[in-house]
Amino acid sequence: MPGGDAREAAKTVTGSLETFPYLPELPARGPGADMIGRTLGMLVEVYGHVEPSGWRISDRPGRDTRRAHSWLGEDLDALEEFTQGYEGPLKVSAVGPWTLATALELRNGEAALSDPGACRDLAGSLAEGLRGHLADVRRRVPGARVVLQLDEPSLTAVLQGRVKSASGYRTHRAVDRAVVEGALRDLVAVADGGPVVVHSCAPEVPFALLRRAGVTGISFDFALLTEREEEAIGEAVEGGTALFAGVVPGVDGRLSDPAGSVMGVRTLWRRLGLTPGTLSESVVITPSCGLAGASPGYARSVLAHCVRAARSLADNPE
Repeated sequence: MPGGDAREAAKTVTGSLETFPYLPELPARGPGADMIGRTLGMLVEVYGHVEPSGWRISDRPGRDTRRAHSWLGEDLDALEEFTQGYEGPLKVSAVGPWTLATALELRNGEAALSDPGACRDLAGSLAEGLRGHLADVRRRVPGARVVLQLDEPSLTAVLQGRVKSASGYRTHRAVDRAVVEGALRDLVAVADGGPVVVHSCAPEVPFALLRRAGVTGISFDFALLTEREEEAIGEAVEGGTALFAGVVPGVDGRLSDPAGSVMGVRTLWRRLGLTPGTLSESVVITPSCGLAGASPGYARSVLAHCVRAARSLADNPE
């Protein structure tokens, strides 16, 4: 979300999404409130600090790690305040192990992705940290059914060997698909049977791999879909995987009418021969990606628009 006021963000989210609120991220506050910094603050016995090139792993917690803890605590306090008595799904997000490994630097300046041992350590630390984070959220909002979202925008690049080295002159070797899948499966297990969604706003989302890893839902930018993904989407729906379809632009612009926003979803359903009645059970309507780059007014409008678009899809699936 845009802005830096945790209470205002929590009030907006819980007021706009009464049946599926989430814990907002406010990266405009600076290092530690950004996507990578927030997740780094959740890790157990792994610390980081900010370099000109980005986040780098540290030997001990410093100012940047402490700031990440502080921002997260402030956000959780605000969410708790505005979810008193709430019962239902509640989404929290963290960066997934593979995007984290591409974004965090080792002491030599290379991405942790370059070191299989570092990747394993990061995934293990993340799993332990998320266990504590999910327990904290459940304690603060006892009626919540916590949905864990793992943000993995770099996942496809990791699988295809397209992550650049620190010099920029070469790329890191593609990680074996079985290794990628195994790490994600371990993170899914952290939710202890609760729903886990993997989000990627990049092209060529690996739907089949994510399903094998056991995720409950897959979140993606609908505009980036190609015919190559359609069969995988059909199989996902028939296998019971939820689709978080990003159909509403995440940056300021003119919003279409709600029915127009979901027209592409309806068309895809017909093309795949799927039962229209399953639309409201299988699809969650979302922005195409995060709203941090939007104006506060537009962000509020988008959340309300998503609710109306989802209602249109449920009321008129055909």
